[in-house]
Amino acid sequence: MRAFGGGEGADRPSTRASLGQGRVCPEYARRLLRLADRVAAVQKAEKPARVPTNGRQTLYLAGASQPDAQTRCSRTATRTRVKLPLRMGLLMWCVLAVGLVGAHCGRWQPKAPRHGFQGKSSSDSDPKYTEEEAAKFYDDYDAQAALFLTKETLALWAYDSNITDHNLQKKLAASAETAKYTKESWSKLIKFPWKDFSDPELKRKFKLSSVLGNAALSEEDYNKLQSIVGEMSAIYSKAKICSYQDKSKCDLSLEPELTELLMKSRDPEELRHIWIEWRRNSGEKVKEQYKEYVALSNKAAIMNNFDNAAALWLNNYESDEFRDQIGELWHQLKPLYQQLHAYVRRHLRIKYGDGVVKAKGPIPAHLLGNMWAQTWGNIADFMLPYPERQSTDVTPNMIKQGYTAERMFKLSEEFFTSLNLSAMPEMFWDKSILEKPNDGRELVCHASAWDFYDRKDFRIKQCTRINQEDLYTAHHEMGHVQYFLQYKHQPIVFRTGANDGFHEAIGDVMSLSVSTPKHLRTIGLLEEESTETDKKASYEATINYLFSTALDKIAFLPFAYELDLWRWDVFEGKTTPENYNCHFWKLAHEFQGIEPPVDRTEEDFDIASKYHIVADVPYIRYFISFVIQFQFHKGLCQAAGQLENNAPLHECDIYKSATAGNLLGSMLQLGASKPWPDAMEVVTGQRKMDASALREYFAPLEEWLRAENEKTGEFIGWDKTDKYCVQTRDELRKLVERE
Repeated sequence: MRAFGGGEGADRPSTRASLGQGRVCPEYARRLLRLADRVAAVQKAEKPARVPTNGRQTLYLAGASQPDAQTRCSRTATRTRVKLPLRMGLLMWCVLAVGLVGAHCGRWQPKAPRHGFQGKSSSDSDPKYTEEEAAKFYDDYDAQAALFLTKETLALWAYDSNITDHNLQKKLAASAETAKYTKESWSKLIKFPWKDFSDPELKRKFKLSSVLGNAALSEEDYNKLQSIVGEMSAIYSKAKICSYQDKSKCDLSLEPELTELLMKSRDPEELRHIWIEWRRNSGEKVKEQYKEYVALSNKAAIMNNFDNAAALWLNNYESDEFRDQIGELWHQLKPLYQQLHAYVRRHLRIKYGDGVVKAKGPIPAHLLGNMWAQTWGNIADFMLPYPERQSTDVTPNMIKQGYTAERMFKLSEEFFTSLNLSAMPEMFWDKSILEKPNDGRELVCHASAWDFYDRKDFRIKQCTRINQEDLYTAHHEMGHVQYFLQYKHQPIVFRTGANDGFHEAIGDVMSLSVSTPKHLRTIGLLEEESTETDKKASYEATINYLFSTALDKIAFLPFAYELDLWRWDVFEGKTTPENYNCHFWKLAHEFQGIEPPVDRTEEDFDIASKYHIVADVPYIRYFISFVIQFQFHKGLCQAAGQLENNAPLHECDIYKSATAGNLLGSMLQLGASKPWPDAMEVVTGQRKMDASALREYFAPLEEWLRAENEKTGEFIGWDKTDKYCVQTRDELRKLVERE
């Protein structure tokens, strides 16, 4: 795997991992490693590499790349404190050993990674396991699985909407029942020679069902894993901090209080306080549980015949080259991100001063208007390219017009029905939670859409605030429900997205139309501009609109990438608990160009202040969705006739186009019954993920940013951070005292 993003890549394998791959075969690699380790035993362990940055010494525990076998052995031999003849002898041994390894391994091929259970061949299987019997078995399994999943999802909903110990125990019990049934069925399913089936649909059902997931664990381990995830999620959901303004007020939750403060406050000290305290009260508290979570997740993956949990997660994408494809997408997108980063950094420097934001440095993460610096739209107010032009933020008009949470979701529903797609069932409106309850209960406020697997019960849970961001979130979550409705006729195993990124993209595709100034005027949330016919004014308004959109859509991309790069490294053993936090900040610096507002240690666990980390939700799906939604948008715009005469992609609004809706519906109805390239081809005519449509959408802005950054002499990229990341707070104090 090549390193992504240039420089020190997160995907570079360690020496031990790489010895079994490429030019060194396993049996000789083991001998060479034993030699290197024997030599290394006579010297002290190497200290972490110190990297000079801006006059300070920054400690990166995970920073240095690993040497190859010969370099490692030779370096150890030359550094060993023994007499010169012995050192020379050891060095000669290293060169000879690697040469012998190369000679013996010339014809050796590396072992292929494991990809789950492949089923028996027809020649090995019992004659009673026929394809006809397999079809009957699967129909029975599907009907029973739906009942178990409905019961489990009801229990999970009860817990997430009212976090109590009683509801937790009911949730765990229901999950255990489902896991037990699934495991029993799976043990029968893999006896069928499904690889030899002639019916492609039945073959795909068995292929997808042959991956058991966490249910492969023993009952004790499964229950333990579920308990750990439940505990971590509860700590996250219940976390509260004290107010910066009033230290006696200690009831500020992430939703809505902290989110709104980050959106509105321009006091860097208050923002710093919120940033630190949220992490102290959430992520820092779960590090021990997370270690157990990693071990059990990997154990489950191995029991599914995968090398580790990263391989199990990536199996969803049905491609051995998937990680390379994601890396290529990021390289397509990185130049645009760097231009946006440079422009935003300049305006933050103007706002807060050179002492807070350095001209060539990474951006302090607490200044970007979001708890995780994943989207930057909340700081658009003081950096719009043309502030004299009308803002496309419709929040004031939503409040002025008396919008409610239900009205926001009704507006979203009307957009879907205008495309000849399905309305929400009556049960949706009866059972969804669209606002944060005021009865004092604790709940998971993170917005989510729910399929209860009975083909009639679908819900959304969202602590909706009356603002533009949550209006688009409403469309996003309803996009999930629309997908549920479209594929509800499919068997259970196909009732999911073509891949996880598809599911996340659908609602956002709608938002690309909803957010256009044209559409916002159509629904009365944006006033008509008298200067609409003025070409200069129109251009400036377009740049403002694209810039505001980019603060959410483009700023998000490296964050979505690095979150799962970190987890893949953890699952694969490249990142250990001793450098969890420092490795995360290394990735955040490399990909996002951000830094923490204060020095960090391994006693902190900042990545776990994000919901998806503690809730066991893979995140690369969001990176994928932010790319493919523009591919889908372009395909639907072409179907709607919106791109004729070279009309720009960013102006397209597919509202009321039944042609576009029917095309989208035909893809959604497939669920996972076809490989995702087949589904993508329905709407886009393409079979690969590609960032070209995204770059086309933002082309006017990218051209403008390049010219503006060149005009102001802005540095593109970022230097090293001057923040420390070390093992302990005591060590940090000593380092600071020495300065």
